[in-house]
Amino acid sequence: MDINFLNIFQGLATLADSEPKIMIGRIFLMCLGVLLIYLGKKGILEALLMIPMGLGMATVNAAVLFLDDGRKGTLFLDPLINNTEQLMTMLQIDWLQPIYTFTFSNGLIACLVFMGIGVLLDVGFVMARPFTSMFIALCAEIGTVITLPLAVWMGLSVSDAAATATIGGADGPMILFTALILSKELFVPITVVAYLYLGLTYGGYPWLIKLMVPRHIRGMKMPVEKTREISSTEKLVFAVIANVILCLLFPVAAPLFFSLFIGVVIRESGMVKFAETFSGPVLYGATFFLGLLLGILCEASTILNPQVLTLLLLGIVALTFSGIGGLLGGWILYFATGKKFNPAIGIAGVSCVPTCAKVAQKSVAEVTPDAVVLPHALGASISGVITSAIFAGVLITLVK
Repeated sequence: MDINFLNIFQGLATLADSEPKIMIGRIFLMCLGVLLIYLGKKGILEALLMIPMGLGMATVNAAVLFLDDGRKGTLFLDPLINNTEQLMTMLQIDWLQPIYTFTFSNGLIACLVFMGIGVLLDVGFVMARPFTSMFIALCAEIGTVITLPLAVWMGLSVSDAAATATIGGADGPMILFTALILSKELFVPITVVAYLYLGLTYGGYPWLIKLMVPRHIRGMKMPVEKTREISSTEKLVFAVIANVILCLLFPVAAPLFFSLFIGVVIRESGMVKFAETFSGPVLYGATFFLGLLLGILCEASTILNPQVLTLLLLGIVALTFSGIGGLLGGWILYFATGKKFNPAIGIAGVSCVPTCAKVAQKSVAEVTPDAVVLPHALGASISGVITSAIFAGVLITLVK
């Protein structure tokens, strides 16, 4: 009996039967997935997100087979199903399809992550320094403002451009939510690109700080402040009022505002068991499956869409200019306060919480080990979460 080993090992068969571009893309994405796992294990990138994402990326590009109708595909999920009967079939075949359909493609997983983040946020950092925190956060949205017209100029539709521009806000769940509403056809690559780049902020932003802030200024200590302790009741009132006002102004982004502030309310209400649940199992579980699904969505046939290269370039532009904008805001405060404000704190305005705040503290501590800027950085970073959601609400309202 003549046995064709390629028919037995279908992953190899589909690889050999692919166009050169798809073949190279699959091999590259498998290698990239392994690299993400390594970087997550080493702590260079966020392990909780990058390890499942990397393994998913490597696996889905290895596990392509010939389906019954002759198409090449996998048994993981189909992100582009729009037929009800086809969806019901896929829910019974593709093992991750139910998780994708019922949590990812409707934005639920983004809201769950936001709830967990809300529980971890201490809005007291913002309330103690509201003006400086919000000013830096607004400056750090420059990447969003610059990327929108640039994306239109590069050929994207206004809605696709707006969704892509939100990468400048550096808030993964918010980017997923916005792209899902504004750019249904590109929301998968936009979200994947966003999370790949967000993982690199920890490695890239320290160099940006060194480039824009001289060493002798970067190491300066913040002056001792006389700040009163803000009570849980005050934080609770702030969260409730902020939530209602923002939902009133931007109802289209209300799920994000509500998810974030319900987490803050749980934290400040003394609901310890709920706080432990949302900051533990809910946040870590949602983040894990978010990373896993992002990896599975990195199938070569999806990622090699010609527009993805445009998204890669725009993502770099958005995050780079957001970082530059935040640091420029830090420099403005440096001069406005009589050279008493450390400009390096400006990087924390980019709302990748708490990564960017840690980057600011680490960059300063490298020069002056006993300098502490983390409280100021956390205030700017938490404000960045709020401003990025506001910008998302504005874009969705204007474009949709």
